Amino acid sequence: PSGASYMLANRAVMKRVFPGLFRNYGIRPLDFYGQALLTTMRYLAPPASGDPSIVLLSPGVFNSAYFEHTFLARQMGIPLVEGRDLIVHDARVFMRTTSGLRPVNVIYRRIDDDFIDPLVFRKDSMLGVPGLFSAYRKGNVTLANAAGTGVADDKAIYAYVPAIIRYYLGEDAILPNIDTFLCSDSVQCSYV
Repeated sequence: PSGASYMLANRAVMKRVFPGLFRNYGIRPLDFYGQALLTTMRYLAPPASGDPSIVLLSPGVFNSAYFEHTFLARQMGIPLVEGRDLIVHDARVFMRTTSGLRPVNVIYRRIDDDFIDPLVFRKDSMLGVPGLFSAYRKGNVTLANAAGTGVADDKAIYAYVPAIIRYYLGEDAILPNIDTFLCSDSVQCSYV
């Protein structure tokens, strides 16, 4: 999830500053997070991948979440790439390296849907990879955070989360939801 790296970096600092806090209160370590995420990425690879090649696709250094992108790539031990580092040939994705093209099986996508493939979405995108969706549709590459999955992260959805949990899981949420108001509802709008 977005923001995990900030929590992990904060945890590392807190362990150095307040070592007794972690020892005395049985706070569980999270040092495994990067490897757990990497294991998930490997699991998502297309079946014929063997030992899959995984990259984290970032919009680059000017993105507000770039720290997170670099942190997670480092924790997983995978290359951090930008769109210009990837190329599609015959519906297969490759990473440009100093020793030539290297196949890519899984892309942990951290760029917005609109920018992912200029042949499918925004034609003016300089962040995405031309032809990426062709490779994705043919099953030659997996997109972790597939296009369209960010809708659940939209703040307007928060108001519906308790109902979504009840509908799909048949139970109430364990943690209470933050108060979320929909301005499309006249009563809630007047409160706001």
